[in-house]
Amino acid sequence: MRRLLKKISKKRGLAPGSLVYTGDTEAEETRISLIDYNETNIQEKVVAKIEECFPFKDKPTVTWINIDGLSDTDLIEKLGKHFNLHPLILEDILNTSQRPKIEDFEEYMFVVVKMTYYDDRENETKTEQVSFILGQNSVISFQEKVGDVFDPIRERIRKAKGRIRKAGADYLLYSLIDAIVDSYFTILEKIGDKIEDIEEMVVTEPEPETLRTIHELKREMIFLRKSVWPLREVINTLGKAESLLVHKPTSIYLRDIHDHTIQIIDTIETFRDMLSGMHDTYLSSISNKMNEVMKVLTIFASIFIPLTFIAGIYGMNFSYMPELSWHWGYFGVWGIILTVIVIMLIYFKRKKWL
Repeated sequence: MRRLLKKISKKRGLAPGSLVYTGDTEAEETRISLIDYNETNIQEKVVAKIEECFPFKDKPTVTWINIDGLSDTDLIEKLGKHFNLHPLILEDILNTSQRPKIEDFEEYMFVVVKMTYYDDRENETKTEQVSFILGQNSVISFQEKVGDVFDPIRERIRKAKGRIRKAGADYLLYSLIDAIVDSYFTILEKIGDKIEDIEEMVVTEPEPETLRTIHELKREMIFLRKSVWPLREVINTLGKAESLLVHKPTSIYLRDIHDHTIQIIDTIETFRDMLSGMHDTYLSSISNKMNEVMKVLTIFASIFIPLTFIAGIYGMNFSYMPELSWHWGYFGVWGIILTVIVIMLIYFKRKKWL
């Protein structure tokens, strides 16, 4: 439930634009990294103070400022004042329960997406909010903690692979969002492997642990769906935006991401249907097992009902029962009992109850 409801109560009673970090991840120290580049040169460093990034605001080169850790609200406020960011934008950056969205302020664009990664230790999918500010020649990204899926982008910038060093800040934003979208495919591959593993178990060996795994996977699908469905709208709006910040060549690449997003959504819906089907199959398998047990017990009860009747009659011990003094009476009763058992078994077999 904590993944569904963030600590929004921290903002109760505060004025709009109040800077309060609502996430669960408290970074020990905010980490600021900067990459400034053009087609021929690149400068990369980790800065100690946010003020060191300010001179890059008006440079003609492309600047990527990445901030890991949102607990230092003073730093966020200083950055917002220097880059003329609206207070409500800064508030949304710190409110990590935001729905993926895009807002155009002419001088800059604000984009919120959800970055996912798979935690092998806890064996579950983790979601982190990433916010972007797209300026004329800059991209500022905000993350809750250190660690992301952007290392391939950094490597392409360092080695000048592809067209990233030749393009502008809008192409850099596209590349970052594309890396996030690609990470969804990795998550879905892992979930797909899990679904294949439990698919046969549901039919052959259904256990309570299997049901728990199905519920966990269904919950993962809910979080992925919650992250991806709005992302499709964000990318579509970004690709069709009539803004000077997004150039026409980049819009073509954004349409490609949009196609990938639709593919991810289709896969998520397919997995959800499969998990719902497996849940029903699990319940049916458990019901069938219970029916088999009840059938066996019913057969045994049906066999013993006439035997109990016979034993009840000869257990009354009335003085004038003729069979009580018969020399072969005991063996005769056993003969009747065995005959009844054989007849009933043959009857059940013909009825295909056995």
